[in-house]
Amino acid sequence: MTTTVAPENTSGALPPIRFTVPTGFHSLPIAATEEERDELAAQFVRELYPNGDEALWTPAAPYYAAVGELMESAGLEYSAIGLFSSEEGVAQCSFSVLAFPSDHTDPEVAANGIQVVLANDPLNQVQWVDLPSGPAVACLTAHQMPLAPEMTADGQETHLTSGQIQVFVPFPTGPFTAVFTLNTPMLKYWDEFCTMMFATVGSISFEPEPEDDTEQPGPGPAGAEPVGTLQNSGWK
Repeated sequence: MTTTVAPENTSGALPPIRFTVPTGFHSLPIAATEEERDELAAQFVRELYPNGDEALWTPAAPYYAAVGELMESAGLEYSAIGLFSSEEGVAQCSFSVLAFPSDHTDPEVAANGIQVVLANDPLNQVQWVDLPSGPAVACLTAHQMPLAPEMTADGQETHLTSGQIQVFVPFPTGPFTAVFTLNTPMLKYWDEFCTMMFATVGSISFEPEPEDDTEQPGPGPAGAEPVGTLQNSGWK
């Protein structure tokens, strides 16, 4: 099961963009006004903690409302926490979408330029992707974060490695480029997250929402055919 998302256009300048996200993605409260954020935050905490009660939901909602305000001020159009059942209990990821002005008239020319820039970093794994909505560029990389001894089970300093997928999608309807980003430390499930990411970007539509507000079917992670693949870089 998937959910179709049409991000809140808080600036008013961004052309329409829609995409589907899999069940398990919990959308953070990004909205243009405080009242909308508070309402979305109240819904978010009940969705994130379905077994909780008012004693948990009431203090948690303002925190996530503040997180949503921070993300909106940083230019994010959409952000979510992904939580999925796994052998260890829960596999998690973070997911976000932002858009920036790119002053292009041809999305293929814009994608070519993005590919050249990203390929200049030897640590990036970069590839061209032909989405149903148009050309895109995927960039895969890894990040290491040091963990102090007091934060580890054995009291030894170590590093936490996380994987990141970014897909840059130039709008065909205006001079903007969308950046879809997924981060996860759960590298054991890297292939599954790659499939999920490509199913999501493969569902992108730049058409306005239907007037009847009928949810449109789109690809999801369960049984979906990805529109592209990223080769495993040996991070597992």
